[in-house]
Amino acid sequence: MPAAAIFVAGAAALGGFLFGFDTAIINGTVGALETTFGISSFSLGFVVSSALIGCAVGAWFAGPLANWCGRTRVMMTAAALFFVSSIGCSLAMTPWDLTMWRMIGGLAVGAASVIAPAYIAEISPAKWRGRLGSLQQLAIVTGIFTALMVGYLIAEIAGGSAAETPWGGAAWRWMFATETIPAFLYFIVALHIPESPRYLVSKQKFRSARNVLSRTVGGDVDKKVGEIRRSLKSEHEPRLSDIRGPRFGLLPIVWIGILLSMFQQFVGINVIFYYSSVLWQAVGFTESDSLLITVITSITNIVTTVVAIMLVDKVGRKPLLLVGSTAMTVSLAVMAYLFATAPKVYSSDEGEMVPQLGEVAGPVALVAANVFVFGFGCSWGPVIWVLLGEMFGNRIRASALALAAAAQWTANWTITMTFPWLSDVSLGLAYGLYATFALLSLWFVWRFVIETKGQELEDMDELQKRAVKVPRLTCIHKVRGLVPNAVSFGTSPLT
Repeated sequence: MPAAAIFVAGAAALGGFLFGFDTAIINGTVGALETTFGISSFSLGFVVSSALIGCAVGAWFAGPLANWCGRTRVMMTAAALFFVSSIGCSLAMTPWDLTMWRMIGGLAVGAASVIAPAYIAEISPAKWRGRLGSLQQLAIVTGIFTALMVGYLIAEIAGGSAAETPWGGAAWRWMFATETIPAFLYFIVALHIPESPRYLVSKQKFRSARNVLSRTVGGDVDKKVGEIRRSLKSEHEPRLSDIRGPRFGLLPIVWIGILLSMFQQFVGINVIFYYSSVLWQAVGFTESDSLLITVITSITNIVTTVVAIMLVDKVGRKPLLLVGSTAMTVSLAVMAYLFATAPKVYSSDEGEMVPQLGEVAGPVALVAANVFVFGFGCSWGPVIWVLLGEMFGNRIRASALALAAAAQWTANWTITMTFPWLSDVSLGLAYGLYATFALLSLWFVWRFVIETKGQELEDMDELQKRAVKVPRLTCIHKVRGLVPNAVSFGTSPLT
């Protein structure tokens, strides 16, 4: 694997680190925000999820911006937004201005979620693209771990997330302020990495594209530039309208990307990282123990992402997704059962009846939660970012990825916004709903996802045709009895 490709991909993945850090730092502040501002569970859910609105908007515009001014300039813009948001959140005086600053940070997260996988896919050799693309998720989960650890340490030093630190200021404010450090580093790194060769070719900068390809991909760079030019051949430069198609206004492959993105969030993974400290407190753990449990869970997420990096270019994308969906379905079903059947006791902190996990159910729930994180971390976490970065053709990649990422953040917002309300009704209902989506994701991958392992980006257009035509023809044949019953969608030429 070329060292330059590893370095450049790792540098771009710093956006993923900030992505994870920004979305997880709220976890340690949730209890303090509720106490400091005296807000309801609905308002708290809106404050926590407000960044996700910005994420959807940032993701939507990142693709067109990347086609217009380049991938690295969008990275620098995102870094500046991360920095500004961090300062604003740390100085917030009301839940409403905090919400505004969180939305600005969300713009940066949304942009980073689009640019990093697209950029990494475009500078990576095909046989290493899965591993390099998985660096995005590794950076995300490392950012989550760092944010949770920072939150835990600051809260421990201050004696609570709402308490004053020895150096002045509430602990939760310092949690937000720490993001300025990685934001500054991301900006500096973005200044020094090369532009995407696919973008350079689209702007007729062939010499620059050859230089980047020779450093990151190697081989016959003139041939590669020619292939990129052919894949981009059209009367206009890449634009958002290129993703339009006959099925509900979009190309079928774009719909597959959108639904993959939505399923990644509908399984409820971010409930673990946004609300887990409050969740574990609600079922009997102390604030300190809850924060520590969340840190341990984030370590599990890092370890499983490393496992995915080792396997994604050997096993393939589709098998990992199928295994992950199975593990998530089982573990979420266990959690749903435990919370639904747990006896309820009155909590003076909550002021209401809450489920109380016993000596057996508590540890089992912790194990199930970590199995869920393991199943997600070795499959849907990293693999979706790899697929979104590579499954679209050169002409539509940035625009299609932007739309898929916007859908992902919208789904994330929906889950995050509704969880406080669902948890008030029944935690068993919440986790039962997530288990249902995990089961549906298993069927969707089996039915629609095509394997992209080892394929060149310039060959994706042909794979797209296979991905959308074969299922329809297979279905027609089965109805007419022309194909034996043993031939299923899972074993058709989609695999």
